[in-house]
Amino acid sequence: MTLSEFSIRRPVFATMITLVVIVIGVVALMRLPVDLMPEITYPTLNVNCSYENTGPEEIEELITRPIEEALSAVPGVEEVFSTSSEGSSSVRITFDWGVDIDDAADDVRERLDRVIGRLPDDVQRPTLRKFDPAQMPILQIGALSNLDPIQTRRIIDEQIIYRLERVPGVASVDVMGGREREIQVNLLPEKIKALGLPLDAITTKIRQENIDLPIGQVEKGNYEVLLRIPGAYTDINQIRETVVAFREGVPIHLKEIATVEDAFRKLTRVVRINDKPGTRIAVYKQSGKNTVAIARGVKAELANIQRDIPQIDLVLVTDSAQYIERAIRNVSNAALYGGILAVFVLLFFLANVRSTIVIGVAIPVSVIGTFALIYFGGFTLNIMTLGGLALGIGMMVDNGIVVLENIYRIYETGEERRKAAIFGSQEVTAAILASTLTTVAVFMPMVFVRGMAGIIFKQLAYVISFSLFVSLFVALTMVPMLSSRFLRRSEADAGAAKSLKTRAVKLTRGSIARLEKAYRSLLGYALDHRGLVLGLAVFLLVGSLYLIRFVGNEFMPPTDEGEVRVSVEMEVGTRLGLMDDKIKTVSDIVRREVPELVSLEESAGGGGWRSGANTGNITVKLVPKTQRARSSEQVANDLRRPLANIPGVIVRTRASGGQQMMGMRGGGGQERLQVEIRGFDLTVAQSLAQQVRQVIRNVPGVTDTRVSREVGNPEELFIIGRDA
Repeated sequence: MTLSEFSIRRPVFATMITLVVIVIGVVALMRLPVDLMPEITYPTLNVNCSYENTGPEEIEELITRPIEEALSAVPGVEEVFSTSSEGSSSVRITFDWGVDIDDAADDVRERLDRVIGRLPDDVQRPTLRKFDPAQMPILQIGALSNLDPIQTRRIIDEQIIYRLERVPGVASVDVMGGREREIQVNLLPEKIKALGLPLDAITTKIRQENIDLPIGQVEKGNYEVLLRIPGAYTDINQIRETVVAFREGVPIHLKEIATVEDAFRKLTRVVRINDKPGTRIAVYKQSGKNTVAIARGVKAELANIQRDIPQIDLVLVTDSAQYIERAIRNVSNAALYGGILAVFVLLFFLANVRSTIVIGVAIPVSVIGTFALIYFGGFTLNIMTLGGLALGIGMMVDNGIVVLENIYRIYETGEERRKAAIFGSQEVTAAILASTLTTVAVFMPMVFVRGMAGIIFKQLAYVISFSLFVSLFVALTMVPMLSSRFLRRSEADAGAAKSLKTRAVKLTRGSIARLEKAYRSLLGYALDHRGLVLGLAVFLLVGSLYLIRFVGNEFMPPTDEGEVRVSVEMEVGTRLGLMDDKIKTVSDIVRREVPELVSLEESAGGGGWRSGANTGNITVKLVPKTQRARSSEQVANDLRRPLANIPGVIVRTRASGGQQMMGMRGGGGQERLQVEIRGFDLTVAQSLAQQVRQVIRNVPGVTDTRVSREVGNPEELFIIGRDA
């Protein structure tokens, strides 16, 4: 007994199996995490090391080079890339695709343990981290308030951050900008010199006085009592009264040689939201968690915080989940519209409502059943899996149409409906099985593709293949079973009374007959003029191959995320205040040239491609794409000309398309093309880089260029006279 015959003879069993598939699929759909792209584990590790107040050349010689030499010998290493800047060293190790990144991390840690002894004594221990797309914030929030800046920052740190970190799926929350409280001890040089007090003795004494000490426990009656000396400072007057030294038996208090002030730290970053001083809060998600669900939870908590702390206005600056939701919604709508159009096309050609319903039921069952694979396969609901469903919807109905058409053909000959369903489905079982396997054979090799493309398109191949197998199962079970119960001959053939439905059926059949007649005439002409047809086919083939050279190549198409990023750079060593003034100038131009903006966030003092007070960023949030005539790429291009002539400033603009792809090069920069110049003489390399830069600037389509090596901050050298 074949599968189709079993389904026809056991309709209740076939129906229950179908319902089980639907229930499992629906439950899986409700629990599926939603993200933009499949989760990608990049074969990249980063080693970071800090050594404060040290120039880039010393960093490279003392830290970067020993680490590079140690890590280059790790098995599977493909590339070692390092950046040495003032006070920090960053070494990126890229491995071959397929290398177990956890095992590679263990090997790197072992090599680092060997090289730590060669590093300076007071350098911070190198830290190792994997490159994870979750390291990019999913939400950036601006906090605005008219309160005292120090009080605002304290409220954010003590009352807002912990509430956001409690949201399920949130990994961490970072705060940038604002004023941080700092107790400043300003020494009086003339008094210190008169008393002969060494500076290290003063700092050591303050440190010793600001400590809590456990001293053990004693037995007191029926209890064991812990003893502790609470010595940490709790009041600024306690700091002033600290005894730092004795002279001739007289104690010297800190207030006598210094002024102690309750102030704030030196500003290293300025943040403004919508032209108001503010603080930026970045929310990071846990790896593998549902981005959209986390963002919804954070935004719900923000509403509660806003209600409880109305003194601080929380503004959503960047929301990656919003873009993901739009992308997923667009793909879902495309799949839905495709399924609806497929049903209407079936109705047109079948000219039978009952037959169309039989096939139409197969589409949602196949789609819902595929969600079970996505869930149990550990996939996410992303544009690749949904794209696979949208691509597979058209093929899902093929098997059902073949089975139904053959059943209907036998049924029209006068055969009893149940026998027609059995014989019709058995005749085409081998054909539709071969057809399904042929289609699967086209997509399944994508599973074996290595590298980034393999990770991204693997889920697409799995979803399409599984959806086809589900549709094959439905075509061999549910379609014959439903046909044996509900199939009827066409109303027009049954001699139904004149009605709108009858006229529609006749019109449809007449159109199909004319189409078949035209095709028959075209086919006859082609058979009579075989040379012309072959020549035309060869011409189209050769012409298509020739046109391939004009087709561009790109890993991912540009996307419109509704954001434009403007990076501002000045000469190295520029003061933060001067950089902030230039940022204001650029922001004024952006507001004038971009009427589509919704919000504008400015930051001066690092955070861009280079860190330091000489860099800044402006993030321009645009209205939805449907409400503006220009794309984000066009807005970025239109901004380049008015921003090109600001003296002393290098301004670069780019749309944020591709930001959601999370740095597809595994932690690399955003540049589309990189040219490397290698050698041992850095002066010559710098000169060659400038020459190459001038050549590249003249290439059509190039908008911005930059050189990775830059001069250090201005410095004054104190040359020690060793003889003296």
